[in-house]
Amino acid sequence: MKEYTTDKVRNVALVGHSGSGKTSIAEAALFVSKATNRQGRTEEGNTVSDFDAEEVRRGISISTSLVPVEWNGHKLNLLDTPGYADFIGEVIATLHAVECAVVVVDAVAGVEVGTEIAWQHLDDLGLPRIVVINKMNRDNADPAKVLAQLQATFEGVRFAPLEVPVGRAASFEGVYRVVGETASLGKDGHAGAVPADVAADGKRGHDALVEAAAESDDALMVKYFDEGDLSADETRAGLVKGAKGNAYVPVLYTAATEDLGMHAFLDMLVTYVASPLEAPARKATSPKAGAVELKPDPAGHLAALVFKTQADPYVGKLQYLRVLSGTFKADSRVFNANRGEEERIGPVYVLRGKEQMTVGHLYAGDIGAVAKLQHTHTADTLCDKDHPLELPGFTYPVPLYSVALKPVSQADGTKLGGSLQRIVDEDPTLSSHVEDSTHELLLSGMGDTHVDVAVRRLKEKFGVNVTTAVPHIPYRETISRTASTQYRHKKQSGGAGQFAEVHLRVEPRESGAGFEFASEVFGGAISGPFIASTEKGIRHSLAEGVVAGYPVVDVKAVVFDGKEHPVDSKDIAFQIAGRGAFKEAFLQAGPVLLEPVYNVRIVVPGGQMGDILGDLNTRRGMVQGTEQVGTKAVVSAQVPLAELLRYSTDLRSMTQGRGYYTMEFAHFAQVPHQIAQGVIAQAQKDRHEEE
Repeated sequence: MKEYTTDKVRNVALVGHSGSGKTSIAEAALFVSKATNRQGRTEEGNTVSDFDAEEVRRGISISTSLVPVEWNGHKLNLLDTPGYADFIGEVIATLHAVECAVVVVDAVAGVEVGTEIAWQHLDDLGLPRIVVINKMNRDNADPAKVLAQLQATFEGVRFAPLEVPVGRAASFEGVYRVVGETASLGKDGHAGAVPADVAADGKRGHDALVEAAAESDDALMVKYFDEGDLSADETRAGLVKGAKGNAYVPVLYTAATEDLGMHAFLDMLVTYVASPLEAPARKATSPKAGAVELKPDPAGHLAALVFKTQADPYVGKLQYLRVLSGTFKADSRVFNANRGEEERIGPVYVLRGKEQMTVGHLYAGDIGAVAKLQHTHTADTLCDKDHPLELPGFTYPVPLYSVALKPVSQADGTKLGGSLQRIVDEDPTLSSHVEDSTHELLLSGMGDTHVDVAVRRLKEKFGVNVTTAVPHIPYRETISRTASTQYRHKKQSGGAGQFAEVHLRVEPRESGAGFEFASEVFGGAISGPFIASTEKGIRHSLAEGVVAGYPVVDVKAVVFDGKEHPVDSKDIAFQIAGRGAFKEAFLQAGPVLLEPVYNVRIVVPGGQMGDILGDLNTRRGMVQGTEQVGTKAVVSAQVPLAELLRYSTDLRSMTQGRGYYTMEFAHFAQVPHQIAQGVIAQAQKDRHEEE
């Protein structure tokens, strides 16, 4: 692949609901541009962009892939993103690397949940977008209905069809360009005559496009008011400016699997997508100059954003990067501003799916990849050491679905930690940690499919076999009232004896106050070193719990009296006495279980609020408030974690995939008595089985 200057590059993300045809559009673009001589099919598992074994097995995109297409002297970097909600992290990162997104919509299914989620992220970043109504060759394709759905769903957005479809369903032949009044028909995009009704639709649509063009430019607006019309060149210029500035959303039509409308589609990307030179300047932070604006100048200071990490057991990490300023050169050294580390750059690649094409450098505005960086992670900035620059990071949603991992064999256990870290490095929406109170290794992601894919990759990429289970809830133990006891530890067995007597009082503390130890011993009943030994024994009991094996919190323990022996009293004796006294007093002080409670914000279609409120009631949820935001209902509630373990799956089922939620830890609250009894009984059973 030849080198392209910044003005000839277009960076475009393909986004939308799973199954809308994003991968098919990428495949068709490769085929009609003659980059491939055979067009891949998702159902056949032979596409360029879905090359991962899990993608082939499942028939869906799981991670973003780069598909550069050469068209009319330009390089179109198409980034094919997943449409399934579990892999939204891939979409979020990719949108930071492009100037525009193509929102792909199924001509039959219309606006789906993936469409809405992608649209929201585009709004958050203020990115321009183009809608492509795909699968126009399907039975029951209804582009007018889909256009009406788009207008109803995204209120206030101006949608402007730049084309009129020629036929539909089995008779779909291609498109008629409204501006310029030319057709692009058949697999080769040839010009030709169109039916009279198509031409008439084009003329009716022309007036709307003239208005959209006029609104994009003050001078054109003045002329439009004075003369009531614009020339074809003026209309085109205004539309191009409006599309690049996100003033309106162009609408196109394709049947990608049959290559229909694809020539016009690629032409439109070249014309209507801003080059890096035309896009708004990116902002970065410099230790020397503070906030700075980056210009896509190949001669400027280097700034490259790493937006994706791909783990490979043989090659190591392969990292995708977007060059925002300067020129990224092979066989050079760069500085990671986030980590404060220098990296050695070997070969630089232009990727086409899994194919790696070596290039000498990447100019500002282009996208490529490098391998085997030692310190770099996703969202890091690579720059010149003498001119450090740091770009803003990405904001990812909090993982919602967790499983407990257990290695199948000792060999698997040895490899698990390092392999799991590489999987998490590859996907920042995954996280892993050991839960202190349950001693479980947890893997968390956005949903069951997301986590299942990660577990399969552990096996297929790194040869690590694990079993998964529903995680235990990290309960805590505390007390509800004050209690006192005395405990004597006495041991005489031939040799040196052991003796310690501790009088102990336990008191409840406020939530979140933690543990406190105090001594009220006066007159030397227990000497200072043995009081410290008593505290040590009590603190040892905190981690292992008393009633169900969960950590003890929010308790004050006070030693107020005791006895010691001049010969037999020693450190270990008072540790044992401290533990024993604490457990006895704890059991007399009304022990209770505490459970983690989370703040949950649930967003669903407006008509489903009642269903959500009813379901929350069955989950012991406390609704904090409700509101209507556009067509969506938003419910805020506090819900115990025990009721949220599989809520992501349940919510999708209840809302046909249109509901989503966020959660964050709020506090610990007392577990209702009946539920606590079951938890304690199960914990004691588990402990007995382990013994």
